[in-house]
Amino acid sequence: MRIGQIVIFTGCSKEQEQWGHNDSPDSLSVGNRYVISKVEEHSWHTKIMLEGIDGCFNSVCFDEVS
Repeated sequence: MRIGQIVIFTGCSKEQEQWGHNDSPDSLSVGNRYVISKVEEHSWHTKIMLEGIDGCFNSVCFDEVS
């Protein structure tokens, strides 16, 4: 995943949300497209931030749009 890439939110389990202290994805809608504004790679997970949305989210909750 990279800055400027479009991703689709696929949903997030409570465990995926809590892994790495991510923010709640309550403001996101399943199936909606978002643009990545920042990527934080950690040893066991990756967090992404989205344009116009507060918070950081687990990257496994998104699919990349090709």
